[in-house]
Amino acid sequence: MERPNPDDYQPRLTWWGHAWRFAACGVLSALVWANSFPGQWDDHRWWWWLDLLVGLAAYGVVLLRRRYPLAVALGLSAVCVVSGVAAGPATLASVSVATRQRIVPIIAVSLVGIVAAQGYADLTPGGREDPFWLSFGFNIAITIAIMGWGAYIGSRRQWAWQLRMRAERAEAEQELRGREAQAKERQRIAREMHDVLAHRISQISMHAGALAFRTDLDADALRQGTADIQATANAALTDLREVLGVLRDDGAVEAEQPQPTYADVPALVAQAQASGMSVAWHDRIGEGAVTLPATVGRAIYRIVQEGITNARKHAPGAVLTVEVSGGPEHGVDLLLANPLGFGSRVPGAGVGLIGLSERAVLGGGRLEHRHENGMFVLRGWLPWQT
Repeated sequence: MERPNPDDYQPRLTWWGHAWRFAACGVLSALVWANSFPGQWDDHRWWWWLDLLVGLAAYGVVLLRRRYPLAVALGLSAVCVVSGVAAGPATLASVSVATRQRIVPIIAVSLVGIVAAQGYADLTPGGREDPFWLSFGFNIAITIAIMGWGAYIGSRRQWAWQLRMRAERAEAEQELRGREAQAKERQRIAREMHDVLAHRISQISMHAGALAFRTDLDADALRQGTADIQATANAALTDLREVLGVLRDDGAVEAEQPQPTYADVPALVAQAQASGMSVAWHDRIGEGAVTLPATVGRAIYRIVQEGITNARKHAPGAVLTVEVSGGPEHGVDLLLANPLGFGSRVPGAGVGLIGLSERAVLGGGRLEHRHENGMFVLRGWLPWQT
């Protein structure tokens, strides 16, 4: 992530934020002015008023420190040569400059502040009587501490801002991946069903054309022909309901391989077992599967396939239980479950189940997943007739 502009991560100040900052400045101003106050009042009354008035003006100017950070910090640091009251606002402006983490402004403000502080200590009546090297070293140490504290605050603000931006970006990217997964699954279903729908419609056209040209049909034959058209139209509507509202991708391939059905699920399980996975397969439908619609069988196949893939990635070595049950009256119930915590987890986008959920909803069913007692459980229901 690129380094942000300091204005991006500076917090917005409330009335309380201004209040405690000004209170801290007042304490600092009092500490600095305390040594010079008696001498100024007794011997140089004009300097006493100058110190006070310049300091009060500094408290007003410091409010502009975020709009003009460098200019305000340099100006307030400079006037500290004649005003100890201005030390508080100057310190606040210097810290504000340091939070922006720009080395040249920090060095410039530090140098001006050190010179001004030393000048005030040497020139003001009642100033320090310590040796020059001691007071100068003290001013350098205080300046380094002030600037270091400001830089630390700035780095914390920048770090918090970057974390927030990364979280927002990750959330937006996850939402985008989810929408892309849904769109791709819809397009895939549309491509998968395209040939089936075309076949159904061609059958309807053929039957209708035959009835239009045949004039020798009796009433029974005519009724049989219309019944065939109705049955074919109902089958087409059943297939179309799964992809209602889904447009076929213009760039899709012309034809695809035959799609899997429920009869292919045992082979899928056997293939997983042959690869070394532990899969417990329970077929509760049995012979009733011969009447299972192809679209439902295809959805079951895809769900079991995704469950096997997830177990292989996230729970290697665990036993995956796959159970399919139901009938024409109650629909089809699916259960896939495996323990958690086997081996290392492989990173994934987590959008595979989103596409399957979309498929289940389009088919009139539902699909959900959760953690239950140390198990990852995938449950689904599909209507027998979609």
